[in-house]
Amino acid sequence: MAYKHGIDIVENPTSLTPPITADSAVQVVVGTAPVHLSENISGVVNQPVLAYSLAEAQRKLGYSDDFNAYTLCESMYASFQLAAVAPIIFINVLDPAVHKTAISAKAVSLANGEGIVEDSGVLLDTLLVKSGASTLIKDVDYLVSFNSYGKPVIVKLSDTLADNASLTVDYDKLDSSLVTAEDIIGGYDAVSKSYKGLELLKVIYPKFNVVAGTILAPGFSHLPEVGAVLQAKTKKINGSFNAIALLDLDTTAVTSYNEAQAWKNSNSYNSTHAVALWPKVKVGDKQIHYSALMGAVMAMVDARNDSVPHESPSNEVVAISGAVLADGTEVYLDQAEANHLNGVGVTTLLNWNGWKTWGNNTAAYPNTTDPKDRYVAIRRIFNWWGNTFILSYFDKVDDPTNTRLIESIVDAENIRANGYAARGQIAGARMEFRSDMNPTTDLLDGKIVFVQRLAGFLPAEHITNILEFDPQMLTSAIFGGAS
Repeated sequence: MAYKHGIDIVENPTSLTPPITADSAVQVVVGTAPVHLSENISGVVNQPVLAYSLAEAQRKLGYSDDFNAYTLCESMYASFQLAAVAPIIFINVLDPAVHKTAISAKAVSLANGEGIVEDSGVLLDTLLVKSGASTLIKDVDYLVSFNSYGKPVIVKLSDTLADNASLTVDYDKLDSSLVTAEDIIGGYDAVSKSYKGLELLKVIYPKFNVVAGTILAPGFSHLPEVGAVLQAKTKKINGSFNAIALLDLDTTAVTSYNEAQAWKNSNSYNSTHAVALWPKVKVGDKQIHYSALMGAVMAMVDARNDSVPHESPSNEVVAISGAVLADGTEVYLDQAEANHLNGVGVTTLLNWNGWKTWGNNTAAYPNTTDPKDRYVAIRRIFNWWGNTFILSYFDKVDDPTNTRLIESIVDAENIRANGYAARGQIAGARMEFRSDMNPTTDLLDGKIVFVQRLAGFLPAEHITNILEFDPQMLTSAIFGGAS
């Protein structure tokens, strides 16, 4: 070892940008994960998994760039790498006990004592390695582990094996193509007494004390039966909370902007608590569904506003390479075409000095023009305000119904509203307790009612500058300086 005297400099590789948190836009993503790469396969099937970083998500669920097979990885990539936002709650429905395919007698050739099983999704606990007719013993004859590409590497231990031996392997592999819309929708399993799929939404707050802000299922939300359930699940989660669903239109059926309205209407993508999105997104050679990107964008916008969702997620620059259909066909819309989609309640992408999100309307537009149900920003501020009220005053349930209780809630809410109004995050809010809304019969029944008026700022969706020629200016410019 060299003798050291002086000063040394050692450079570490650049770390990933630490994610910022947005409590108002916590994503609940339902789909498939490469659980064969996770630390505990059995613990992540139809169980909500909370992650604050890509490393944590990778450890708990596995990670792969094969987004077609493993849809949860789209949101991992979009949120943790493209937008650097957290947290996310993942629900994996890919079950190794059900969604699998058996592979027999696949050839593996060793080179210098090592060989790679050229396949992905391999369930290591099912792997049988054979030399001729003999079955080899793991950890005695060989070691096996995944490489950085998620493929098993067999390393010989026994001297009875040649360094260039020819082996065969039998194994089961994950088959995400077997996952159906019914798996995503889920339900209650009476045998195991457990919830599955989207039904696990009701487990999230009791388990994590985290309120879902957005619900999405990239890779599946374009299926009408999944879209219908996603829309239904946004209201009264746990009997209390409201959220927004992010829905992809089917880019195999909707191949042009002028086909979106008919598909959206015929498949009832029209909830006031949903955002309809078209087309898909390309980042380099990767494709991801727009819902995965929009979930990340909403969290990013909220995070820079102290988790107050008052700002529209439209006209936000996104780090993507393009907009595409499922078959890879690139989509370029001019502003008029993009505005046509907005006019039928579809949010799209516009390449205007860089790719940007484009659209302020919920999926309910144009069937509704009520601002709280039409605009995404207003719908989300109402969701967040109501959810926050529930969380803030739940401890007061069952307190004595007296003046102190009533005044404490009214005063606290009006002070809270004044603070957000002073910061320009809402136009205003005002709470009242009115006698005409609280008859004696209700008070005797232990029920009290408050009324609260709330106004958020609408997005400046269209700005007009009227230009007019002024002849007087021309005359002044020519003759004004003449003597």
